[in-house]
Amino acid sequence: MANNHRTVISVMKGIWIRLLSIIAQFTFPAHVTTAIHRLRGVHVGKGSKITRTVIIEDSRPDLITIGENVWITAGCQLLCHQRDLSYYHKDMPVMDCPLKYAPIVIKDGAHIGIGSIIMPGVTVGKCAVVGAGAVVTKDIPDYCLAVGVPAKVIKKLAE
Repeated sequence: MANNHRTVISVMKGIWIRLLSIIAQFTFPAHVTTAIHRLRGVHVGKGSKITRTVIIEDSRPDLITIGENVWITAGCQLLCHQRDLSYYHKDMPVMDCPLKYAPIVIKDGAHIGIGSIIMPGVTVGKCAVVGAGAVVTKDIPDYCLAVGVPAKVIKKLAE
């Protein structure tokens, strides 16, 4: 009976998170959207803003930590899961590979440019800037500018 109860609670939580995710796409201004993502379980610091077209992990939004005074601009995606291809082999459907999860941390003062994708396990450093359209697969140090696919640090910013 306890397993059934936990399953029902898990399903209800999943529905709640996804419903809020849909609502967030239609909210304005950014502080309202940010508040909705907090309700979904995303850890968001004071003064941070998430625009309405940002896609944030549906299955584990609690794995995302956003510091204070962070700006996440339009069309960005924050993903805490990906397929584990460790045992992937010829003739195996990729969907048979299990998912692996890892947290995302975006430190205080960072700016995530339009259309960027932040992959699982990444930390974006304090006051770092991720350029538009970048795909961040590795940590970005504090006070750096990173651009490209995959994102690479091209400049150290003044502290």
